[in-house]
Amino acid sequence: MLTLSNIHRSFPGVRALAGVTFEVRAGEIHALVGENGAGKSTLTKIAAGVHQPEAGHIAFDGAPVVWTSPGHAKARGLHVIYQEFVLFPHLSVAENIFIGHERHTRLGTIDRGRTRAEARDVLTRLGVDLDPRSLVRDLSVADQQMVEIAKALVHNVRVLFLDEPTAVISGHEVELLFERLRALRAQGVAIVYISHRLEEIFALCDRVTVLKDGQHVLTAPVAEISRERIVSAMVGRDLAELFPPRPASLRADRPVVLEARNVTLPGRVHDASLTLRAGTITGLAGMIGSGRTELAMAIFGGLKMSAGTLTIDGRTIAHPTPAALIALGVGLVSEDRKGQGLAMLLDVAANISAPALARFSRAGLLDRARERAAAEAEIAAFRIACRGAATSVAVMSGGNQQKVLLARWARICRRVLILDEPTRGVDVGAKVEIYRIMRALAAEGVAVLMISSELPEIVGLSDHVVVMREGHVAGTLEGAAITEEAVIALATSHAPGGVERAA
Repeated sequence: MLTLSNIHRSFPGVRALAGVTFEVRAGEIHALVGENGAGKSTLTKIAAGVHQPEAGHIAFDGAPVVWTSPGHAKARGLHVIYQEFVLFPHLSVAENIFIGHERHTRLGTIDRGRTRAEARDVLTRLGVDLDPRSLVRDLSVADQQMVEIAKALVHNVRVLFLDEPTAVISGHEVELLFERLRALRAQGVAIVYISHRLEEIFALCDRVTVLKDGQHVLTAPVAEISRERIVSAMVGRDLAELFPPRPASLRADRPVVLEARNVTLPGRVHDASLTLRAGTITGLAGMIGSGRTELAMAIFGGLKMSAGTLTIDGRTIAHPTPAALIALGVGLVSEDRKGQGLAMLLDVAANISAPALARFSRAGLLDRARERAAAEAEIAAFRIACRGAATSVAVMSGGNQQKVLLARWARICRRVLILDEPTRGVDVGAKVEIYRIMRALAAEGVAVLMISSELPEIVGLSDHVVVMREGHVAGTLEGAAITEEAVIALATSHAPGGVERAA
């Protein structure tokens, strides 16, 4: 359906694509993967008519084409749904679906009844039960995504690119998306699926293409390739090298840094307990909605416990608050780095210094020179790819943004660091760097609590694992007992609240 042959494209100082060939067939879901900077976005924009190739050619439905604009590609049936939706929140679902292609009456006015009726027909094709009159601002993120796909269907979509479609949804919403994409595949639509989540590729896609440094590395049927082979092609190292080695031995008598006992948040967490020891990484696992994040937020003081006790270095904290916990050396990196972590309009230096401005101030005035010097030191220590301390975090990749947050909290929180989904939305290469940082912090004596939905991450990094189900601690795992099968068994057990322990 779509073939890009020997595509070359450069930007000032950057070779984005060097002789890349890529094709997607009618009725298939083709995964396009690679680290940030591999060339995925540039290839997508060339396919969609946003950029023109410097060399190479494009064929659509078996015939050569030269897109003159994105509108030209859309008119032929090629659509891209970017990670950031292009929707008007104060307009209705129907109005968004037909924006720019409004249905009119014979008098030239907008035919709202026809617009709603046709919007309902499109949504029905997708298997989505949405009221066309609903305002987009009132929809869930998953339903907004369906509106984006419906916009494409209005134009008789033949090739559909999806850029990180599950970055903002999870659990049941992901399964619903997959069902709708499989239905589109059955209708003959060619789908290009761009994602960092390799488990999704094996669950959904027919073929996979790997790009690295602007070059094509491999294309293969998903059924004939392993996760290890994909990772090796993406980062040039084996999967076994992703996770840094654990310490040769972990003494059971390592000092307890933080102890939470019988923590309860009505309706969300029930009588949950955990212990964090210096120099160890504790994984907090469980299905979406199991109460992992809520437990961590209660420990950090972001949510008020209705019952339970918190002890740090032997000192009982009667009323935990984020300010009190930070003062005691506890930090938290939220799973929502843009909404709850970074100040997106500020630079790297300001983001790193944010929780400890007093340390960079004299007589109440911020010493920017000291702040920049500290930031430059962290940029080097955490291998943050940027042009310096004055770089805006908004222009940085997700992996480097995450490293800015790690640098911020590791600088001031030397007792406990809570990391909620620390590698969400970052490429495999950035994950390796973040894993290295986590293990290095543990080696320095920090107690790390890691919440993750990725089982390989839990198994590959954790010294101990606490598994939650329906707000209860279902059990703990240690040593050789930490396996994906064991975590899943506890996370899906039918007897929440009964603590099991395996070592």
